[in-house]
Amino acid sequence: MKIMVFEAREDELADLRRLEEELGIQLEISDAVPSLENAEMAAGCQGVSILGQGKIDRQLLEAYRELGVGYLSTRTIGYNHIDLEAAVDLGIRVCNASYAPNGVADFTIMMMLMCLRHYKQALWRGQVNDFSLAGLQGREMKDLTVGIVGTGRIGTQVIRSLSGFGCRMLACDHHQNETAAGLAEYVDFDRLLAESDVISLHIPLREDNWHMINRETIGKMKDGVVIINCSRGELADIEALIEGIESEKIGALGMDTSEGEEGIIHEDHRVDILPNRNWFYLHQFRNVIMTQHMAFYTDAAVASMAACGIRGIVQMSSGEKCETELGRR
Repeated sequence: MKIMVFEAREDELADLRRLEEELGIQLEISDAVPSLENAEMAAGCQGVSILGQGKIDRQLLEAYRELGVGYLSTRTIGYNHIDLEAAVDLGIRVCNASYAPNGVADFTIMMMLMCLRHYKQALWRGQVNDFSLAGLQGREMKDLTVGIVGTGRIGTQVIRSLSGFGCRMLACDHHQNETAAGLAEYVDFDRLLAESDVISLHIPLREDNWHMINRETIGKMKDGVVIINCSRGELADIEALIEGIESEKIGALGMDTSEGEEGIIHEDHRVDILPNRNWFYLHQFRNVIMTQHMAFYTDAAVASMAACGIRGIVQMSSGEKCETELGRR
């Protein structure tokens, strides 16, 4: 079996080559982002594996189908970059990746603490030998209410880890998780917004939750609320976030993923002129921490993502059960 691997990072190569040998398959590996212009790179391949920088729309899927591709994997948990309906229509089977929730959960709590203790401003001052304390007084987690939106594997791990801090915890989800329910109080979304000092998002992006953090929902939050997003950028309207920071309705933002990050994250742009004004304007505030979509980025997670991306295609093609298969009718 031959698989075309797009967007391969240096840190994935050892795992990919190990899987190639272990599974007895052939991998064509490239760091190119998949597009219609380079679709021919998948010629002769039964499967294609990607990350999340390319838009896998119907037109590109049709091109893959014409080349004989029957299987597609994304080495990410999120899959909103793939037109899943088109893939199903075309008979292309799709799977995503899975990894333990601990890395993202740890990163989320780190973001909370950095925001609550004004670490960005403290770091900046220290770099110019300013060791003053004015404006750096923080808050303690034990005195706060933390709202967790989404109690899947990652959200529940955040709740489990936060339980040691002594904070009050609220949770909101369509389906209650037994572990989360033992540590946090499930409430509706509006109550979570109204009572939380810190709000952390842990849900996949869907049509019904696009911009769920917007002018209206921010208006329902406490003054000085801290918002953490280590999930999907489009869950929050970036213009509403800017207005919230400017008005000081929002006390701080910890954003590992932000609307408009495509073409920015995971690349070195030190000598580039980039046109995304909203992203860079939000980035410059003293109380906004924006990282490069790296909450997932641990050695264990990278190995798991590579394994899911390649094993998933092999499993689907051989008739084995693929635990991460998406959208099959």
